[in-house]
Amino acid sequence: MKFKKIIFKLLITFFFLLPAKAEFDIKVSTAILQDYLSGEILYEKDPDQKIYPASMTKIMTTIIAFDLIKKGDLSLDDKFLVTENAWRLSKSGYSSMFIMVGDEVSVENLLKGIIIASGNDACVALAEGIAGSEEQFAIMMTAKAKEIGMTNSNFSNSSGIDHINNYSTVRDILIMSNYLIKNFPENYHYYAEKDFTWNRTGGDPIKQGNRNPLLYKNIGADGIKTGHLAVAKYSLAASIFKNNRRFISVGSGFETKNSRSKQSLKLLIWALTNFDTIKIAKSNEKFDTLNVWLGKKEKIEVHTKEDIYKTIPKARKKYLKGIIHYNGPILAPIKKDDIVGKFKVFYKDDLINEYNLYASEDIKKVNMFSRILKSINFIIWGDV
Repeated sequence: MKFKKIIFKLLITFFFLLPAKAEFDIKVSTAILQDYLSGEILYEKDPDQKIYPASMTKIMTTIIAFDLIKKGDLSLDDKFLVTENAWRLSKSGYSSMFIMVGDEVSVENLLKGIIIASGNDACVALAEGIAGSEEQFAIMMTAKAKEIGMTNSNFSNSSGIDHINNYSTVRDILIMSNYLIKNFPENYHYYAEKDFTWNRTGGDPIKQGNRNPLLYKNIGADGIKTGHLAVAKYSLAASIFKNNRRFISVGSGFETKNSRSKQSLKLLIWALTNFDTIKIAKSNEKFDTLNVWLGKKEKIEVHTKEDIYKTIPKARKKYLKGIIHYNGPILAPIKKDDIVGKFKVFYKDDLINEYNLYASEDIKKVNMFSRILKSINFIIWGDV
């Protein structure tokens, strides 16, 4: 059994990290914070409490559209006719894009109206254009939520207006935010745009700013969505990308709009200043080389099949180490993607993670004559 030691001042799973919850807190009813790359939860406060997500609902509305665009079933240039049902929401005191009955509006403009202007009218127009009715669209939203693992969510409308059957949790909103960022990088940029001008019918153009207050702070914010309902107070799903690191926070039940901004900023800055995100391995890229016995090559490259990142408190790197563990040298023949070893991660003397290592290529066995020579060489010299 061979062991190949690699000292990483790198790796640790989160359960070693977090007395932090006792040391740090923000003023909100329910919240969660994640390092996007490692997937580790750095802070949570009653994350499975039922909430009314308000306009954070619109994240799922855009996911449905982005999904159809990705599949080729919808185009940003497609146009949908605005019905009186959609227009009515622009006349009811809700946040609006200010579309008019009979307008034919492109999918791209509706998406901007939803994401940047938080237009409820744009949500209904998009929902009706895609599914025929908002009710059918909400069924699509809930089905998608279940598909991606949002186990405590249900959607009854496309905009997030107050309804007893439109509910979620901050943990589920985090799952939805992850899905958005991971699966639609070509469309996610809309969430970072700070303003949108709609050349409305029968009036002057209307320019509206993005309602996400963190976009105007110098912390690398690039999304995601605010929300507000009288019954649920203020909410925010936020993402920052800075120095090749991404953190996502979701909070609901902030007392005021100002508190929403300040407390979310406090949470994200705490993550930036107290933790490091370390890249351990990139999926399907060379991780290391291992010794081979009786093969046409004496070494084989190995890789992992997943990206491996770890989030580490800045003061605890020195306690970490990694060891490659394999039966070696590995006897040929070896087939590509055979599991040939494990990468084990320790905190002090405790095993905290292990990952399979896969062969990156085929290696054939040498012929009989070469095997005899290698065996004699090993007997005499102990050389593999």
